[in-house]
Amino acid sequence: MEIDENQSPRGHWRENIEAILVAILIALFIRTFVVQAFKIPSGSMKQTLQIGDHILVNKFLYGIKIPYWRKTIIPIKTPQRGDIIVFKFPNDPKKDFIKRVIGVGGDLVECRDKQLWVNQKRLNHDVGVYTDPHIIPGNIRPRDNFGPIKIPVRSLFVMGDNRDESFDSRFWGFVDLKAVNGKAFIIYWSWDKLNFGVRWNRLGQILK
Repeated sequence: MEIDENQSPRGHWRENIEAILVAILIALFIRTFVVQAFKIPSGSMKQTLQIGDHILVNKFLYGIKIPYWRKTIIPIKTPQRGDIIVFKFPNDPKKDFIKRVIGVGGDLVECRDKQLWVNQKRLNHDVGVYTDPHIIPGNIRPRDNFGPIKIPVRSLFVMGDNRDESFDSRFWGFVDLKAVNGKAFIIYWSWDKLNFGVRWNRLGQILK
């Protein structure tokens, strides 16, 4: 391909503007339908996610949605138990929340003295962290005791991994599948604000 050295400055400007516009459109397409970056602002997912972690979320995995209407036009799969998802907070859709899926539509979820049960089977996994030894009765607060609760169809029950310090489905209810943005899958950057440094050991960590 030959380069026209006699091309006018206006032609160069036009080419540069076109290239910039194409790059912006590609970036918007990727952000809307494929992958999006999020920053972790709170400790509700400790120890899995720390304050200051920057993550990437796979938006394509759960299907292609029409922006704003959030209607799935090409379904691929639905969130599974154990997935870490980003979603629109039901009580304020302007906010994005990140939690772990505990139960899906049709599941029966219960908590007895901080022990989780799904479909009458105890949920055994090491991601849930409890920092407060006190147990609160369910008639006072549903943090440590609730249910059994049956999850509606096309809904999710989510909890933070930092179980005693998470504002989640125990308090405000279920997540509609339409509200799900995608699945968190990797930490690409992590900044420790307190110690003013990069957490190098967290970069590139795959989320499970």
